[in-house]
Amino acid sequence: MLDSLVTSKTRVKLLLKFFLNSNNKSYLRNLEQEFGESSNAIRIELNRLESADLLRSEISGNRKYFMANTNHPLYKDINNIVKNFIGIDKLIERVVNEIGNLKRAYITGDFAKGTDSQIIDLVLVGQNIETSFIETLISKAENLITRKIRYLILTENQMTDYFKNKPVLLIWEQEK
Repeated sequence: MLDSLVTSKTRVKLLLKFFLNSNNKSYLRNLEQEFGESSNAIRIELNRLESADLLRSEISGNRKYFMANTNHPLYKDINNIVKNFIGIDKLIERVVNEIGNLKRAYITGDFAKGTDSQIIDLVLVGQNIETSFIETLISKAENLITRKIRYLILTENQMTDYFKNKPVLLIWEQEK
């Protein structure tokens, strides 16, 4: 869907990179390596997104870092479109409603870094979570979103060690 609305594959990659996780920031050469595309194509799209005020930038040393402008009026809308494109919204809704004692759900790996991937790494934090139910839901969600979902269930104590030095994106948290 997103790639049919936005015809530039580079722009789609940049939107995923910066609008899936607002903490992501990167510079041109790093994006060139990550995307495997020419720096010129990436630079053009970065400049367009920055001039539209969708991205902001800051200079650190000799590098210009780009990040999503979370104050832009369309930020939340673009964030939701990106999440819908990936299918995270469907997955979260189905899992949370009937999973058991779930405290939090996280995305780790490539998606947490804002990189598109055919595999979604999902970490569920809670207790007494029904794994057979999760497997059924994940199987259905995979068919809906046409991506593979790997999941891991952790307790809150295990979570700290597991998340060390890993990109993490909180996607759901139990209301307190």
